[in-house]
Amino acid sequence: MWRIIDQPNLLTLFGFKLRRSSFYLMRIILFTGKGGVGKTTTAAATALQAAKQGYKTLVISTDPAHSLSDALNIELQPEPTPVAENLWGQEFDVYYSMKKYWTNMRELMRTIFKWQGVDNIVAEELSVLPGMEEGSAFLWIEKYYTEKEYDVLVIDSAPTGETLTLLSLPQVTQSWLTKAFPGQKFAMKTFGGLVRNVFDIPLDKGYEELETLFGKLQMVQEVMINPDVTSIRLVANPERMVIQEAKRAYTYLQLYGYNVDAVVVNRVIPEGEGGEFFADYLKAQKGHLQDLKESFDPLPVFQVPHQGKEVFGLELLEKIGNSIYEGVDPSLIFHNENPYKVTETKEAYQVHLKLPFIAEKDFELDKYGDELVINIDNRRKNIFLPRFANFLELKEYAYENGWLKVVLQK
Repeated sequence: MWRIIDQPNLLTLFGFKLRRSSFYLMRIILFTGKGGVGKTTTAAATALQAAKQGYKTLVISTDPAHSLSDALNIELQPEPTPVAENLWGQEFDVYYSMKKYWTNMRELMRTIFKWQGVDNIVAEELSVLPGMEEGSAFLWIEKYYTEKEYDVLVIDSAPTGETLTLLSLPQVTQSWLTKAFPGQKFAMKTFGGLVRNVFDIPLDKGYEELETLFGKLQMVQEVMINPDVTSIRLVANPERMVIQEAKRAYTYLQLYGYNVDAVVVNRVIPEGEGGEFFADYLKAQKGHLQDLKESFDPLPVFQVPHQGKEVFGLELLEKIGNSIYEGVDPSLIFHNENPYKVTETKEAYQVHLKLPFIAEKDFELDKYGDELVINIDNRRKNIFLPRFANFLELKEYAYENGWLKVVLQK
């Protein structure tokens, strides 16, 4: 079912503006958050709701723990597996993906390690590139986006740290390739062709596959930062440590330019339940829910009541999906804000970057040529400016109301 909407409009739901596109776009919705908060349940419930809206929907797991099969109560495969009407599920397998799509590249890596004296078993393990578990997810997404086979992709992502690794993967792997084969492109193609002819080792073909892989990774990242296609939804519990991690994740996602359109608070104990035993917890929960609403405003914050039991199977997932979206199309864009803006004045250029939940002492800022480099904790963002920025000087910067403003002097 292609989602074609005749005219752009803004819908208002619970005070929030919901945006629709005026032409068909596949929707990608990625769920992330601290481990154990219920990302898999929320992703599966969202996918089921989208399928019931009539969209051809695929829910995919990038979490190596692979609990999506348990949530759906259906054994999933490395290829899309039918789950219900309009709904398919898939759990990634890095070795399956390597064998199916990147045989020559895998042989290239194995051969290089074997030449370095690594035995066969260890070389087999090392032949999986750094981040390839996450990379296989990106490459499957590229396949589905290019082929337009599905209307909605729902991604059950790994815990926050691994998700950030996934989303920054294209730059990391490109850097890895450059260091692994510095200045060897021509030599690899020439010598690789000779080796392939004599020893049947596809070095040149493997290198070509590497180049293709990185090109696809870059293309998918462009799709992932397009707010008309991709939304990231944070999943949290009404607990202090979980909320703090959600805030950090939001900051990092804004730093990298990804659109977060909602927060889902899972396992909320309804007021009046829990008895005296949970009295203190309920009191703290009330404060945490207020903190979430105030901190993430203007993002919508959806609540999922605690089910009082382990959640698996389509019946319970449908109940959870109904409580989150209350019959509203889950593929809508609940919030859209560009976290990166550049404006020009008579005397300078101003770069505005949304970085909520930090203090000025929490980051470092430098300018090198046409790059701005921002460091927050162990996360780095390189912002590439127009070429003429080489001739601009970093005059000043200020942090106010969640926005970093950088002034570049002409």
